[in-house]
Amino acid sequence: MTYNYETMAVFSVAAGEENAKALIEKFQGMIEANGTLESVDDWGKRRLAYPINDEPEGYYVIFNYSANGEFPAELDRVFKITDGVLRSLIIRK
Repeated sequence: MTYNYETMAVFSVAAGEENAKALIEKFQGMIEANGTLESVDDWGKRRLAYPINDEPEGYYVIFNYSANGEFPAELDRVFKITDGVLRSLIIRK
């Protein structure tokens, strides 16, 4: 059974915006391989409400997709072990 999900991710811009865009493409490909990507809302670089890992800015992206029930746990695991990901949040709509 497939469900609709929304994932917000904040990527580090310490290594440059190109690195953040490469991470976006990586996760976009992962979502497309395991589900149906409906939209990618690229908010770009924004100031964080509070510093995370001594970084005052982050690159925000929202992914809307549908996938099976097991995929979000795997996506969250990959977010947690990937360097350059400051924060992520996955919700089921």
